Amino acid sequence: MLSFKEFCTRKTLVALGLGQFLSLVITSTGFSSSELARRGINAPTSQSFLNYVFLAIVYGSIMLYRKQPLKAKWYYYAILSLVDVEANFLVVKAYQYTSITSVMLLDCWSIPSVMVLTWFFLSTKYRFKKIAGVVVCVAGLVMVIFSDVHAGDRSGGSNPHKGDALVIAGATLYAISNVSEEFLVKNADRVELMSLLGFFGAIISAIQISIMEHNEIKSIHWSAGAALPFFGYAVAMFLFYSLVPILLKISGSTMLNLSLLTSDMWAVMIRIFAYHEKVDWVYYLAFAAVAAGLVAYSGGDKEEDRHCADVVDEDSERSKHFDEEACSGNRSKKTILGSSKTGDSSKRDLASTSIGDGQGIENKNVGKDVWGK
Repeated sequence: MLSFKEFCTRKTLVALGLGQFLSLVITSTGFSSSELARRGINAPTSQSFLNYVFLAIVYGSIMLYRKQPLKAKWYYYAILSLVDVEANFLVVKAYQYTSITSVMLLDCWSIPSVMVLTWFFLSTKYRFKKIAGVVVCVAGLVMVIFSDVHAGDRSGGSNPHKGDALVIAGATLYAISNVSEEFLVKNADRVELMSLLGFFGAIISAIQISIMEHNEIKSIHWSAGAALPFFGYAVAMFLFYSLVPILLKISGSTMLNLSLLTSDMWAVMIRIFAYHEKVDWVYYLAFAAVAAGLVAYSGGDKEEDRHCADVVDEDSERSKHFDEEACSGNRSKKTILGSSKTGDSSKRDLASTSIGDGQGIENKNVGKDVWGK
């Protein structure tokens, strides 16, 4: 069992704090998308396009300044960018058909998807404490679902079933994207990942906009009310993309997706304090459950590190024991070898003076037998 002092490590606290900051950032993108949908702006790929442009300009400049060769093949980043663009497209598109609460709730489908993908492709092993933390987090989200059904919040949207299907498909692609980013950020380079993700993402988004959204872009009546959430979404996504690789390197994609579960809770807090709306008491219980699950999941890292240290200590002790045995064995062999040589030489001298050549050959064979033993 972990003590409070063992739990409060720098790695754990940074992971929890950074995860909740990213959750707040993703909550702001949800409100921006919801506001644009309320104004009748239906351009999901265009919303993400600016984010990819910012990534390409900022991190691409750093990459060009470094003048270092690529650590991963360029087509890996192209495939990842395609998956990421379509994931953003599907989830943002879902806001046109269902409520913001439904989108944030069904996004939790990415958690089991990430766990399966990391177990299968990255050989990540999940201990009981981590699995229990995931179960508690998802249980907290189930409480919110029942609260929404009771309050009638999920009835919002023109086509909730279609919106829910789009969210589930987007969450699956998000899981693939997160696991791929975790692999690349641990085996390649964060700046390289962000710059090429932005570069290929901007190209793919531009092609998709020219095919699917050019009429929508022309029909938008740009005003402060439309431009502010549009630009705010791009800035928030740029900040989100820049910090996600850090959390992936510290704790992995499962911790990232668990942290983003609280985005629905932060959305509730904004509704309470900014819009003065009343929410069900179950929301507070769900928030506590998700927080407890995150703490349980994060605490498992310390146990795993301690377990690995114990295994290393056992191996070192075992190798030390083997070395001691080997040294003692070599000393005993040297002792036997020396005595054998002495006995052999004395016998040869005795044989040469008293018995003769035939007896000496016989004693020499005896000496060889002692040597062999």
